[in-house]
Amino acid sequence: MKAQTIFIDLLLKEWLLIASGIGLVLTAFYTKQFPVYSSNEIQVLFILFLLFVVVNGLQKSGLILKIAQSIEKGKAIPLKLVLTTFFLSMLVTNDIALVVIVPLTLALNISRKDILVILEALAANSGSALTPVGNPQNLFIYWYYDIHPVTFVKTIAPFSLVFLGLLIVSSLFVNLRNDLQGSQLQKIHKKAYIYGVFLAVVLLTVFHVLPILAGVIVIIFALIFDRKALRVDYALLFTFLFFFGIADNLKVILASEIAHSGHIFLLSALASQVMSNVPATLLFAKFTLNWQALLWGANAGGFGSLFGSLANLIAYKIYVAHENTNNTAEFTVRFLLMGYAALFVSIGLYFLSFWTDSS
Repeated sequence: MKAQTIFIDLLLKEWLLIASGIGLVLTAFYTKQFPVYSSNEIQVLFILFLLFVVVNGLQKSGLILKIAQSIEKGKAIPLKLVLTTFFLSMLVTNDIALVVIVPLTLALNISRKDILVILEALAANSGSALTPVGNPQNLFIYWYYDIHPVTFVKTIAPFSLVFLGLLIVSSLFVNLRNDLQGSQLQKIHKKAYIYGVFLAVVLLTVFHVLPILAGVIVIIFALIFDRKALRVDYALLFTFLFFFGIADNLKVILASEIAHSGHIFLLSALASQVMSNVPATLLFAKFTLNWQALLWGANAGGFGSLFGSLANLIAYKIYVAHENTNNTAEFTVRFLLMGYAALFVSIGLYFLSFWTDSS
């Protein structure tokens, strides 16, 4: 009976890994080829691994809990977390913003962490949409179509700013309570400062200031001085690996079926629900010159399903894998409901903004 319970718990916690593995096998059989992994995808996995190690080290050193305790003392906690995620994602991408903010949120001694994590995922996707460097699909569109930065921001600004307003209002309605009173003041281990430097190193590799191999120093340090920091969520990394393979297979399947661009906004937004917005952007860029519709469709497609963007997967897996969360099914339903609500809002917003240019 105990083994059965453990097995069921494993299925609930790692259903995403299992589903992505099955999806990879099925799409590979359908296309009769093994997916091709690009060097960029391998680099993304490597950088995510480094970030997980660094954040894990910061958690174990007590720094994240220390910051969490300082946040608990203030007011408007949901608003501060949501706004921080929104604006941080513009600079360091939506994925990295969530890798940093979600663990911080889960360290708080408050209720409604599930709603906060979902709002943070929405904030990361909508905030990152505003700048060319906010997420991978934006960077690709920016370079591929040779867009002026001001034109780029003006085109997508209504999308980001409307959601900023909606997120501010939503966060103000989140009622929190302290779950634990009088918690002991957290002490910070000296390793926290080392991991702080490592975080800067990883971010510099993301912006190509340092070569990606500079991140190896993080692994070497952890292997020698802090092996506990290497106990990261490897299931999430393998989920990404499988998911990249599925996306590559779906690009083969969909490319053979698309005869013309059609309504590029809806096609890219809906395709993102199953293959993520980055591969969808790479695919549909081959069939359209309407970069405005593709930009909106790719960023709107980040809402909705867990596969809409890698940021969704990161926020979801960090939450369900956390030791103090046990409402996986309930959280999944809420995540999807709020995500698809945001998707429908973004579709309506697009048609209001570009009614005459929607085809």
